[in-house]
Amino acid sequence: MTSPIVHIPVRHQFVDADGVRVFYREAGDPAAPTLLLVHGFPSSSHQFRELIPLLADMFHIVAPDLPGFGFTEVPAEREYRYSFDALALTLDAFVEKLGLQRYALYVFDYGAPTALRLALAHPDRVTGLISQNGNAYLEGLGDAWQPIRDYWAEPGNPERRQVVNDAVLNLAGTRWQYLHGVKDVERVAPESYYLDALLLERPGNKDIQLDLFLDYANNLKLYPAFQAFLRDTRLPTLVIWGAHDPFFIPPGAEAFKRDNPDAIVELLDTGHFALETHVDHIARRIRDVLGSIQA
Repeated sequence: MTSPIVHIPVRHQFVDADGVRVFYREAGDPAAPTLLLVHGFPSSSHQFRELIPLLADMFHIVAPDLPGFGFTEVPAEREYRYSFDALALTLDAFVEKLGLQRYALYVFDYGAPTALRLALAHPDRVTGLISQNGNAYLEGLGDAWQPIRDYWAEPGNPERRQVVNDAVLNLAGTRWQYLHGVKDVERVAPESYYLDALLLERPGNKDIQLDLFLDYANNLKLYPAFQAFLRDTRLPTLVIWGAHDPFFIPPGAEAFKRDNPDAIVELLDTGHFALETHVDHIARRIRDVLGSIQA
C-alpha cells in the first residue's frame, strides 16, 4: 500500500497595508505557530517557493514581498521613500493587517535588518529566529561590500553610484549572486535569477535599489540594538549560512553565539542563496529548532 500524498496548497494574495498593495504567499493552518519569511536582495517571496511546502504541515507560513521587490505594488501617489526604516514600517503594518500576534522570523540578507527592526518594535511577539545569511555583525560583511562602502563614503559621487549599478543591477550580477560558491550549479533553477533580473528592469527600480544600497549603512548603526535583542531574548535560534557567500561571511554567523550562546550555528557548502541547493536540509533543521514553539 502506498503512503498518501500530503499536499498543502500555497495561497498567493494581496493585502493593502501602509498604503502599499503587499503581495504575499501563505500556507498552513492559521492556528499553527506562525513563521514569517522575509526575503532579501534582489529576490522576493519566490525564493521560498520550495521551502514553504516542506514546512506548511507544522507552521502557518507567511512570506511577503517587500516594497520594491517581487509583486508588491507601491502606488506613485504614495511617494514612498525607500529606506530600511520604511520597509520595516510597511512590514509592521502588513503583520498588523493580518492579525499576527506571535511569530518566528526567518531572515535572509535584506530581510535581517528589516525584520529585526520589527523585532525591536515588538520583542514580545517573536518566538524564534532563523538567520539564513542574515547579518547583524560588522564581522559578517565580506569584501564584496567594498564598492558599496565606497558609495557610502561618497554618496554624492555619480561614479560611485554607477559602479554599484553596473556590478549588481543586471542579469550577470544577479546570476553571479546565485551561482558564486555553488559546487553544482545545475541545482540552481535559472528562472530564479532571471525573474529577479527581469523585475530589476522595471522603470525606476534600479534607483530604488541604489537608494537601499546607500541606506544599508544605517543598518550598521543598529547592529548593537539587534545584538542586545538577541542577548536579552535568547530565543530558539538557528543560524544556517552558505559558507561561500561573498557578501555575508562565516564570522558573521559565528558571532551570533556571542550574544546567544544557545544559538545553533551551521555552515553549509554553498553560496548566498542556500535554499537553492540545500532546501531539504534547511527545512529539517528549522523543524528541529522551532518544532517546540507554541502558537
